[in-house]
Amino acid sequence: MSFPIVRMRRLRRSEPLRRMVRETQLSADQLIQPLFVVPGQGVRKPVTSMPGVAQLSVDNTVREAEKALKAGVPAVILFGIPDQKDAEGSSAWQAEGIVQQAARALKQELPELLVIADLCFCEYTSHGHCGVIEHGDVHNDRTLPNLGKQAVALAQAGCDIVAPSGMMDGMVGAIRKALDEGGHSQLPIMSYSVKFASAYYGPFREAAESTPSFGDRRTYQMDPGNRREALREARLDVEEGADILMVKPALAYLDLIRDLRENFEHPIACYNVSGEMSMVEAAAQLGYLDRKRTILETLTSMRRAGADLILTYWATEVAGWL
Repeated sequence: MSFPIVRMRRLRRSEPLRRMVRETQLSADQLIQPLFVVPGQGVRKPVTSMPGVAQLSVDNTVREAEKALKAGVPAVILFGIPDQKDAEGSSAWQAEGIVQQAARALKQELPELLVIADLCFCEYTSHGHCGVIEHGDVHNDRTLPNLGKQAVALAQAGCDIVAPSGMMDGMVGAIRKALDEGGHSQLPIMSYSVKFASAYYGPFREAAESTPSFGDRRTYQMDPGNRREALREARLDVEEGADILMVKPALAYLDLIRDLRENFEHPIACYNVSGEMSMVEAAAQLGYLDRKRTILETLTSMRRAGADLILTYWATEVAGWL
């Protein structure tokens, strides 16, 4: 059958009708709020390239997380900016590391909140790369034990999920082994399985103070032109024990979100990264876009592609709209 018997517009005539037949739903339960934690007390340092985002001391991190939880956001992901950095990023696995302090405070004040910790070294190293440097490049295998130490320290601090983001070969297996041997076999791993060397990360590097002091990260993050390689990366992480798979960035890689959804039964996360956010904010400030509609359409596209979870700087605000 076709027109005039079939009229597709019949089910679009009113907002209640459109809501009833909507195929893809966006819910606060699917959102994760990123937070950037710094030393000090009462610190709220705005990130100029990311409107509405700030570096926060532990006390203000708790306040922001409480806002997120009250809005219906079930989880935050923490990124730490320490006061001291070294070549290995050793503050990342210290008991009094900045993320460890924040995790303990959050679990004490907001025990029902899920605390996820980004697990990487770019914020902690003096050179801004994601591991130990040898001969001008990140040495994969020398970095793996350090990731294990960081994972155990974060687990001991009360983190509910660890999220390795450094794209080291074998990172999930090394972290799983360290957690299991350390008595944390129940702790899930949300792996940045498919992470591209993307220009969309620019604003994040201001927020996390993680710009490399030399070179770039193309020897360990994926080339943006590769699609089949993404499935290989995800499959290896599954074999090593990943519980959740992530695609980063999200908006320019919706095809990869769909590929993972169709090939794996694991929960699929995606990261609505800083550049994606800043583009919308800048265009909205200039009056080129309807900000709220664009944000909701952007996040819905990620859900429609197959993402179960979305890390987004708009999480708390969007949860209030839903």
